[in-house]
Amino acid sequence: MLDSCKLRGACNLPLVYNKKINTSGTSNADVPLADPGMYQLDITLRRGQSLAARDRGGTSDPYVKFKIGGKEVFRSKIIYKNLNPVWEEKACILVDHLREPLYVKVFDYDFGLQDDFMGSAFLDLTQLELNRPTDVTLTLKDPHYPDHDLGVILLSVVLTPKEGEHRDVFQTQSLRLSDVHRKSHLWRGIVSITLIEGRDLKAMDSNGLSDPYVKFRLGHQKYKSKIMPKTLNPQWREQFDFHLYEERGGIIDITAWDKDAGKRDDFIGRCQVDLSALSREQTHKLELQLQEGEGHLVLLVTLTASATVSISDLSVNSLEDQKEREEILKRYSPLRIFHNLKDVGFLQVKVIRAEGLMAADVTGKSDPFCVVELNNDRLLTHTVYKNLNPEWNKVFTFNIKDIHSVLEVTVYDEDRDRSADFLGKVAIPLLSIQNGEQKAYVLKNKQLTGPTKGVIYLEIDVIFNAVKASLRTLIPKEQKYIEEENRLSKQLLLRNFIRTKRCVMVLVNAAYYVNSCFDWDSPPRSLAAFVLFLFVVWNFELYMIPLVLLLLLTWNYFLIISGKDNRQRDTVVEDMLEDEEEEDDKDDKDSEKKGFINKIYAIQEVCISVQNILDEVASFGERIKNTFNWTVPFLSWLAVVALCVFIVILYFIPLRYIVLVWGINKFTKKLRCPYAIDNNELLDFLSRVPSDVQVVQYQELKPDPSHSPCKRKKNNLG
Repeated sequence: MLDSCKLRGACNLPLVYNKKINTSGTSNADVPLADPGMYQLDITLRRGQSLAARDRGGTSDPYVKFKIGGKEVFRSKIIYKNLNPVWEEKACILVDHLREPLYVKVFDYDFGLQDDFMGSAFLDLTQLELNRPTDVTLTLKDPHYPDHDLGVILLSVVLTPKEGEHRDVFQTQSLRLSDVHRKSHLWRGIVSITLIEGRDLKAMDSNGLSDPYVKFRLGHQKYKSKIMPKTLNPQWREQFDFHLYEERGGIIDITAWDKDAGKRDDFIGRCQVDLSALSREQTHKLELQLQEGEGHLVLLVTLTASATVSISDLSVNSLEDQKEREEILKRYSPLRIFHNLKDVGFLQVKVIRAEGLMAADVTGKSDPFCVVELNNDRLLTHTVYKNLNPEWNKVFTFNIKDIHSVLEVTVYDEDRDRSADFLGKVAIPLLSIQNGEQKAYVLKNKQLTGPTKGVIYLEIDVIFNAVKASLRTLIPKEQKYIEEENRLSKQLLLRNFIRTKRCVMVLVNAAYYVNSCFDWDSPPRSLAAFVLFLFVVWNFELYMIPLVLLLLLTWNYFLIISGKDNRQRDTVVEDMLEDEEEEDDKDDKDSEKKGFINKIYAIQEVCISVQNILDEVASFGERIKNTFNWTVPFLSWLAVVALCVFIVILYFIPLRYIVLVWGINKFTKKLRCPYAIDNNELLDFLSRVPSDVQVVQYQELKPDPSHSPCKRKKNNLG
């Protein structure tokens, strides 16, 4: 966040604050408002009192924005779980004239975009006394609910006029402050954290044990570990990354909790990691004593630099610079396979413009901005005000850690006093991108199941090392931190049940088919099956199992390239449309739904668990099917290569040697790598294959020419 004491540069003026409001001196009311002189506004954001509660626990996570002339000039840090926060932050703001008041807005931070409005107030700069420190108390109000008491914000301000000869100096300072703020969401490095284990944690349950999990927070970034049931010495073995925004490091806040079903979780203890005390490019093993509790946490922390992530204007393009392009191509050439295996590739996204967006404001316009996300890397464009056809012309670059990641581009409408309104979204798998092609992507709804109003023009380039990408496929997939919590939905539960039933029915139908061969329902078929059975059993070798799978993959491949593609995706689309129709018809079955919902909420956690299990089972079956259906050719080719290797190994090497090597590896793994993260390569591979639902979500919609904004304009000319 901005701190003017560190960024002030030329304006090293000592500030003295008086606790009493000054009533004497020169007032600005008599200063001509057309005066072209410059003013420096030094503000100290002191504290808030009796702020509004916006979270379920009766607290808020408040932060403050300052705006002048509709432009944000300062944003405070977030104070967590406090209705009487103390900031004591300073800002040095350059003001061209005093016509525009200082607009102060307070928000409750929610993990993601949907921050809650907590109130706003105006400070009339013309009423301030020049060169005098003034304590100001601002009463927060909500324009829509003026009677609500939302608390107060306390500031100390000093307004200083500047002579014309200093104008250029302070203008440069203002631009520098603005530049720092605009780029504050770019990170300077990566903090890689591995949560290994807990030791001798405090028992919080009546059985003398706990169900511990750990929360991490670095600034606005959060991570929650999985829950380890009934243990005081949990083994997590989880790895995740945070972005490092500050050059000097930062503080990671860590809290341990005991999960309790149906009531508030119990606090076990807390600790902190000061990143400024850790050296770069080196892995540190930390054993942290839990404060306000008992036990230790064991972590591995590594700080690495990150230079690829950037935002620039369209005129500054890495891939159009021949020298930079050659360096990038060299970095991901086949000759550098084992150099930094985590750096799989390079992604450049040009966000050019959007057309025909939805009008979110009462004026019939929107204030759109764009959020570009790749896993946990998240960058934003500037806001184009009062425009349904905005032009951003920005270039974003990212490191690719996993070539199977999905690029998400979301358009929002900026709202002065409220959380941003959703306008549309597209999800683009990196492997489906055609380099250097400017395309119009139809914006979809939040669930990515159908179109919404507008299109967005993007040009995307992906450069990656195929061998690195293949090796990274066999390690655990990166978990996305900013995800919606699981919610109970009758439609979602029904859809997951139908998907699971479809997978189970494939096995049931196969069993019926085999049984029909035993029953001689079709004598020719049963005779052929009997002969095949005798031949296979008599000549069976272990290598034939992957050989059969390879033949199935090959058969489907030739069916697809010959135009006889028998893949079916329409059923899932129909299921989704039926779900939406049921939502639309909810008024017709209101009483029935109320009874159903009341019963469901009584056992909500159980139902959510069942809903998630059904989703996992259905997704597992669909991913196996989509591997053999060549839904993602890269993964299917990878499966072909792996099966060929297995066939050769099983054909030439006796089974006892294979089992011997496997057993030795398993028994010695913890001895060789005591902090290694357990994983299953087959499940990691399948996690990259999209389920049928994801196939629909990633499917590109074709723009409707009849709804093109350009054509509408031409038609309206006459």
